[in-house]
Amino acid sequence: MTFESLITKVSNLPLFTISFLAAGGNVAQIRLQINRWVSDGKIIKLHKGLYTLSDTYRKVPCEPLCIANTLKQPSYISLQFALAWHGIIPEYVPQVTSITTGRPKVIVTPMGRFEFRHVSKRYFWGYHEVSLKFGQTAFVASPEKALIDLIYLTPGGDKFTFINELRLQHFEKINQTVLTEYVDKLKSPKLGRALKNISKVISEGEGVEI
Repeated sequence: MTFESLITKVSNLPLFTISFLAAGGNVAQIRLQINRWVSDGKIIKLHKGLYTLSDTYRKVPCEPLCIANTLKQPSYISLQFALAWHGIIPEYVPQVTSITTGRPKVIVTPMGRFEFRHVSKRYFWGYHEVSLKFGQTAFVASPEKALIDLIYLTPGGDKFTFINELRLQHFEKINQTVLTEYVDKLKSPKLGRALKNISKVISEGEGVEI
């Protein structure tokens, strides 16, 4: 494979894998070529077997959400990053946080830091596929599920102080009926206590509107 043929094949893709390139070909030879191009700075290695072309050769941006979904499967974007993405909290969240049924893990790549938190299959729902730029997609938790995931995985996350310090905003994006249905579905005393405090924050207008 020449670098020109590689560009033709993957320049319109945000990411690609060795297995994608090696379909019907010599895996060892392709891996050797990829490693040389990584050394030359033409290709960026994100993780084991996962790559992207450098900005010079790639025609589309590499969306962090798309990277996160690809790094670990199954997974979906949630917690602080999803809340910020939905506009529910005001802070900028540089690290993409995801939920997975696999082992918890932090993966540091040249394109950013990605954290994966473990939940059982019983908690693995409440997300949907969203459209990103240039035809890319990613699985992202709903605002209600992202909030529930954060509270569930944070010690003391049900406390009024913790919820209030999130500085929740744009309350119209939080469907309290859906939130209640989610909590009822999980039958968690912790989430039940949190639900009361979330309702209190919203009703008292303790969130910060910007």
